[in-house]
Amino acid sequence: MASNSNRIRKIGDQIQRDLSAIIQREVKDPRVGMVTINEVKVSSDLSYADVYFTCMAFGAQGDESEQEEKREQQTKLLNQAAGFMRSVLAKGLSLRVIPQLRFHYDAVIESGTRVSALIDKAISQDANNQRDAEEDE
Repeated sequence: MASNSNRIRKIGDQIQRDLSAIIQREVKDPRVGMVTINEVKVSSDLSYADVYFTCMAFGAQGDESEQEEKREQQTKLLNQAAGFMRSVLAKGLSLRVIPQLRFHYDAVIESGTRVSALIDKAISQDANNQRDAEEDE
């Protein structure tokens, strides 16, 4: 069983590399933008591949609802292009079954940035409190 899961992981890694190149070189829709494929999880029967991505265009600008709308639009665009990308993948992979691609926005990087900012804020507040306590003594 371990060799099968190792094979599935390797297939996911190869799909991740190939999809990155396909999105960069082959997808002509300018609305797709700068997409980074973070991870590909392939089902054990190779029927589906869940593709987790982020997009550089979102950044920290705009309010949260505007960013959410952009994420949904990006996910919809990539899912619409999934059939094309799957057919291009089929030419490069020597698999009997090419998984159907399902794109999901990966908010891990944004949440990591948010947590890091909160930690920095807590450290600076702690330093300020420490300084104030020393001045009071």
